[in-house]
Amino acid sequence: MLTGKNIVVGVSGGIAAYKACDIVSRLRKLGAEINVILTESAAEFVQPQTFQALTSNPVTIDMFETPRYWDIEHISLAQKADILLVAPATANIIGKVANGIADDMLSTTIMASTAKVIFAPAMNTKMFENVIVQENIKKLRELGYYFIDPASGRLACGDLGVGKLADPEKIVEDVLALALPKQDLQGKNILVTAGPTVEAIDPVRFLSNRSSGKMGYAIAEAAQARGAKVTLVSGPTHLKTPTGVKLISTTSAISMYEAVLEHFSQQDIVIKAAAVGDYRPENPSAVKIKKQEGNLSINLVRNPDILLELGKKKEHQILVGFAAETNNLLEYAKGKLEKKNADLMVANDVSQEGAGFGTDTNTVHIIDRQGKEIKIERASKLEVAHKILDKTLELK
Repeated sequence: MLTGKNIVVGVSGGIAAYKACDIVSRLRKLGAEINVILTESAAEFVQPQTFQALTSNPVTIDMFETPRYWDIEHISLAQKADILLVAPATANIIGKVANGIADDMLSTTIMASTAKVIFAPAMNTKMFENVIVQENIKKLRELGYYFIDPASGRLACGDLGVGKLADPEKIVEDVLALALPKQDLQGKNILVTAGPTVEAIDPVRFLSNRSSGKMGYAIAEAAQARGAKVTLVSGPTHLKTPTGVKLISTTSAISMYEAVLEHFSQQDIVIKAAAVGDYRPENPSAVKIKKQEGNLSINLVRNPDILLELGKKKEHQILVGFAAETNNLLEYAKGKLEKKNADLMVANDVSQEGAGFGTDTNTVHIIDRQGKEIKIERASKLEVAHKILDKTLELK
């Protein structure tokens, strides 16, 4: 199942290091090629020969040992990794990576890698709950690192609480999900809107909003990874189009409206994540408006409501809307869901820290037409995107 995948397993120093043997063994049985990096502390708990026997590969500990091959080892491992799993991940290694410290083979390899990095923390409960550790975890989540939450139970020190390394079976399942995204959208056509709209006042000035497009682009990326044929209708952003996604660039609300309506009939799912301006200047000037004495009045007229129009026209399509609010979040979202004949409404309070425009994370409520609501706590926008897709597929 993991044949052809290269997984680098980093083992840091804690009593749970022995469980890494089980994790490595399970990953090998799934066909993965495994390289293990031990911290010097981890090597005090489990001998490197154990991992060498399990992986049939040399085990790396010392940055300065004589290289076995003519390459720079931490760069070599960083480049070959499809997934970099740190299990157990101590407070020490989490803190190093969160603060850009690269002073051993494991931290250096993580810094040099562009692979997906998963941390499976294991430590004393008080240590895990320490505000500094939690801030480091929060920072890394926001930067796109993945975490497998520790379990609760009796710890090696005798304390009861959160801090046990997650079950090896659970860790391997999460690695599988990340290495091999499920293809449950194979054959589906999905249209996603993203970013802001821009309405010209004159050739120099415009009306817009603070949307970065990150949420919509994350949804497009997640849907494409799960096998969908994705069309991304985007307002102006500085984001890179996800690989394999068809981009249609738009500027104004009307141009986005026209693009969405043109492609709507071919879609199975439409997810309206764009922040579309409600109003536009009635008569934009063809030349720059010069400053004059007194105030300037600009008459604004309503833009077409894209989601409302799609709700009127939908036949077989599943329609997912977004409600970005600063107050009365759930009340406004439920009203929007009903009025616009959407199937799901994704609501987020953009005034919350880590959930507003331009952030790499989001906190959302997903509401369906039966009034059922689930809350997705703050996570990377890609993680939130997958949760939205999961919920959307439940409607089929």
